Amino acid sequence: MKYTHKSIIDQDNILRNMLSTNEMGRFFGVSQEVLNQVWGNLTSASGNSATYISMEIGADLDVFNPVKSKLQELGITGSTNHELESFCKLFLNGPEKIPNYGGGLGILAGDTLKSFADCRIPVMGISLLYHKGYFSQLVDSKLGQIIWAKEWQPAETPLIYLLKDPKDQNKPLEIQVPFYNEDDNIVLTSAKLWLKMEINADLDFFVPQILLDYDTDTSPDWIKEASQHLYDSSSEITKIIQRRMLGAGVIPAMEALGVTSRTIHLNEQHGVAVVLLQIMQELKNKLGDKFVALSKDKDIIEAADKVAKKIVYTIHTPVVAGHDRFPKTLYRAISHSLCQRILQLLAEDDTPSTYNFTNLAMRVNRATNSVSRLHKIVTQQQFPQHAAKITAITNGVHHLTWISDAKAELYDSFPELENWRNDPSVFTKATELIDNEKFHKYLEEAWKTDNQHLITYVNNMLLLHRNQMQETWIDPPNFLSHLAEQESSLESGVYTIGFARRFSTYKRADLIFENIEKLLEPIIENKWPVNFIFSGKAHPADEPGKTLIKGILDVQEEVYQKSNGLAKVVFVPGYDMKIAKMMVAGVHAWLNSPKRPLEASGTSGMKAALNAIPNISIMDGWWAEGYHEGQTGWKFGYENTLSKDTLSENPSSLLYDEDSASFYKIFPEILKTFYDPNTRREYLKKCIMNMALNCPIFNTHRMAAEYLKRYNLKLPSAVSKKMDKFHALYLSDDFNPTN
Repeated sequence: MKYTHKSIIDQDNILRNMLSTNEMGRFFGVSQEVLNQVWGNLTSASGNSATYISMEIGADLDVFNPVKSKLQELGITGSTNHELESFCKLFLNGPEKIPNYGGGLGILAGDTLKSFADCRIPVMGISLLYHKGYFSQLVDSKLGQIIWAKEWQPAETPLIYLLKDPKDQNKPLEIQVPFYNEDDNIVLTSAKLWLKMEINADLDFFVPQILLDYDTDTSPDWIKEASQHLYDSSSEITKIIQRRMLGAGVIPAMEALGVTSRTIHLNEQHGVAVVLLQIMQELKNKLGDKFVALSKDKDIIEAADKVAKKIVYTIHTPVVAGHDRFPKTLYRAISHSLCQRILQLLAEDDTPSTYNFTNLAMRVNRATNSVSRLHKIVTQQQFPQHAAKITAITNGVHHLTWISDAKAELYDSFPELENWRNDPSVFTKATELIDNEKFHKYLEEAWKTDNQHLITYVNNMLLLHRNQMQETWIDPPNFLSHLAEQESSLESGVYTIGFARRFSTYKRADLIFENIEKLLEPIIENKWPVNFIFSGKAHPADEPGKTLIKGILDVQEEVYQKSNGLAKVVFVPGYDMKIAKMMVAGVHAWLNSPKRPLEASGTSGMKAALNAIPNISIMDGWWAEGYHEGQTGWKFGYENTLSKDTLSENPSSLLYDEDSASFYKIFPEILKTFYDPNTRREYLKKCIMNMALNCPIFNTHRMAAEYLKRYNLKLPSAVSKKMDKFHALYLSDDFNPTN
């Protein structure tokens, strides 16, 4: 429903129409009609929907919250009705962080579900609820990254609801989830179901995210402990348990909610235990109650082939750490003996003592996709036995989440980009603005606004850290905090390069500092100041990744002193979606420096493109598709021929010398293009072409359209026509199903 401004008298009526109820609870944000439509789609006997499984889902409300935005747009601040007043206060002033994600995989999942909601696609998401979320980050100049846990309160967070038991509204809805010990005895485990509503901008559709909460009275302590932290790395068995909790909870949750999806989409292999349980159910259906004893290898293979018709699988990384391999001895302690037989047949690994869960996911599905064209080639080399079924669907990002307010106002001001909010394909018309002087002027102004916002945030952070030196034991993570405020402050308008993502060795965050003298040459020679702003977290168990963060801290003083203060390096702690959004809009260029071809896709550069920010990147992941012969930014680095040898993550094979030297060659040209008035127009042209060539393609609306071809859903004609339009914009790969 589209809302327009109403008088104060009508506000309560508007709010009442944003309330809806079913047997599982009372919800705010959509009308009763919308609630009924969404659940009707998901519970239809036709099974015409999909269920999307992800270990993490990132959807913080401080970067995208359509309900709050609508209340603010209408000027509604409260109500005379007590219930409506409570919802208004919660949605306008409640907490906005939902720390159920750790990085790019989760943010992609959140963006995907948002686009499904925008496009009115019947999908339900399932993930785990982590009571302490991912870790919070402090950074100390001497110690580097420091992790700490911060509990959050889902019950006090807007758009998150604890579902009620339809048979007893005074109790939460709980599901029983089968775990087994090594003697095949059932371990009693239960999970409460929380609903996170991913509502679209018009408030006329939503995608439900179901969060499985295993911190219940009937769950054993080892389950409760595993439910606290995302990617708990305290032990290998805890990792196994978490994966099992996700996969084993899928079918019980769907059954409890009446969801009938014919398709289950595994966003990575973390939830692949759902496949094991479905194979066991198929065996029971065929062989009866004695299926455990009667099942032969042939029966297992036939059951797996039948289950495969329900599964769509997305693989996200070629990096070894991204593929779950678990010791058979450990997995035996929490799984049924028949599960172990299934794994023995379908999850074989190079090492006889381990199960390979990526192999299992690869084997049992009707469609497998990589997340870029380059990643497809790499994945086919890694899994040659499945090469024929591996296709490519290049990732995207949710444009409504990542475009800044200033850029949104800019886009709204030009008829060439009319309806960009509903249809990102209109950005193809940005080519018509290449020579539009008014657009150039407005773009510069919007850019200035975003850059000022980022620089103000960084300067306030530096000042805060300087003051905290006297109050805490934390030594500020930035050298600039140790200087007088006048010396340390960053200036807006200074060329600013951004780098923000997970700190992992293959991403080489420190690459450009390999030869500091060479990096600084054009800066010093031409007196061109540069800000380098970094942010990101290293996994708690990734010691080399933590070392990378420490390396960024350690070069700050040297860069500053050797450049006579012209170059300033800053690290922003506490990386999250809000910081990411501020950075991708507020910098002048986005840096990405992974070792090719280990970056399967990468999405941060896509977010920069949405904000008309050019990329400076290695030709890896999506940038191999988004570079467009230099029209959208710059490339650097060794473009090696892809082979298994290039997948090495050994420190000696990370090509620091070769790729940093390549960066130093193009850096003077980049700075000149930005700073020289005679070439500034060329820089702006790259900004506009990044919008025109990449925004229509690298968004989750187009990506969702490609996934729909795998889902085989029957959609209303208007929806189908819209999705066909997005699909026609770009075909990541020809899809030829093999199952």
